[in-house]
Amino acid sequence: MARGDDGDKGGVHARVALDGTVLAASIEQAPLRAAMRRGLAFLAAQQTTAQDGSLPAGQGEYRAPVGVTALAAIAFMAAGSTPGRGEYGEEVAAAVDYLLSRVKPEDDEHSGYIGDEADRKSGMHGHGLATLALAQAYIMSPASPRGRRTAQALLAGVHLIELTQGAEGGWMYRPVRDIQHEGSVTVCLVQGLRAARNAGILVDSKVIARAVDYVKRLQTPEGSFRYHLNDQKVSVALTAACLSTLHATGIYEGREIDDGYGYIWRELAVREVAEERGARTKRAQFPFYERFYLAQALWQHPDEDVFRQWARKEVERILVDQNENGSWSSSLFGDSYATAMNCLFLAVPDGLLPIFQR
Repeated sequence: MARGDDGDKGGVHARVALDGTVLAASIEQAPLRAAMRRGLAFLAAQQTTAQDGSLPAGQGEYRAPVGVTALAAIAFMAAGSTPGRGEYGEEVAAAVDYLLSRVKPEDDEHSGYIGDEADRKSGMHGHGLATLALAQAYIMSPASPRGRRTAQALLAGVHLIELTQGAEGGWMYRPVRDIQHEGSVTVCLVQGLRAARNAGILVDSKVIARAVDYVKRLQTPEGSFRYHLNDQKVSVALTAACLSTLHATGIYEGREIDDGYGYIWRELAVREVAEERGARTKRAQFPFYERFYLAQALWQHPDEDVFRQWARKEVERILVDQNENGSWSSSLFGDSYATAMNCLFLAVPDGLLPIFQR
C-alpha cells in the first residue's frame, strides 16, 4: 500500500503526457482512467458507511462532512454522473440530499447556511463548496423535484453569502458578517457564487465586485497572494486559488494574472531543482488543495503547454501514491477528502463540469 499522509511521496514508475484535451499516458490512457475509476469506487463505498449520504473522515484528524461530501459529489459529476443518472447517479443524489438536509431553515439565525451540527471544521469553506456542488447538480437536473429543492437552497445559500460579506470584501470561517477575513474562505464562496449564477440564480454584482477587489488586494509585489490583508503568509496553493477565482469572475488577463503565474512558476522551479539535486524541499501544507487549485488556474492559462508541463509530474506522483483500495490518504481531512480532490484533478481536462471549461 502506498504511504499516506498529507505529503506526496514515491518515485516515478510511469511517464505521463497530456494531449491538451484529456490526461493520457504516453503509452495508453488506461492507467489514468483506472486510477479515477478506483478512486470513485472508493468514494462510493465510503458513502455507504455513513447512512445519510455524507462521506466519513476515515482516519483524518478533522471531521468535515459538509465540505468533503460536496467535493465527492462534484467528483462524481465530473466523471459524468448526474443526480439519479449515470454510474454514480445514486451516490450523487444521496450526497445532494445530504447537503439539502443541512440547509438552515428560514427561522434560523443563519438561514440558508449549509452546516452539520457534527461538523466542526467545514464552516464557510464547506458552505462555499456545498453551494458549488448544488449549483452543478441543479444545472444537470433542474426540472426534477430534487432540482426544485436545490434551487430554493441555492437562493437561500447565496443570500447568506451576500449578507455575511465583510466590510473589506472578504469572508471569515463562521456564517456571520465579521471584521476579520481570510483568502481561502473568500475563494470558496466566490466560486460558489459564480456557479450559482451560472445556474441562473441572481447574484448581487456589487458583492462580486467587492470580493474581486479584496482578492486583488491580497496580492504582494512579487505576485503571490496572502491569506489575509494583515498577514504576510503566502503560498503557491492560495496564489493558484486566487488566480482561479479571478478567472471565475471573468478576469483572464492583466498584471495580477501575469504576476501570479510568475510567482507560481518560480516557486515550482525551485522545488524541481531541489528534487533533482536530491535535496529536501518544503512540502505544501495542503497538497491536495494546492493540486486542485493549480489544476484550475493552469488549465485556464492561454498556453496549453503550461498545464501539460505541470500536470505531467503531478500525474506521476498520484499514480504512485494511490492506495490498493483506490484511495489517496490525508492525515488531516481523511482519505475521502484526498481521493475526491485527486479525482477532480484527473477530471479537469475532460471539461464535463462548467467550472472546468475553458
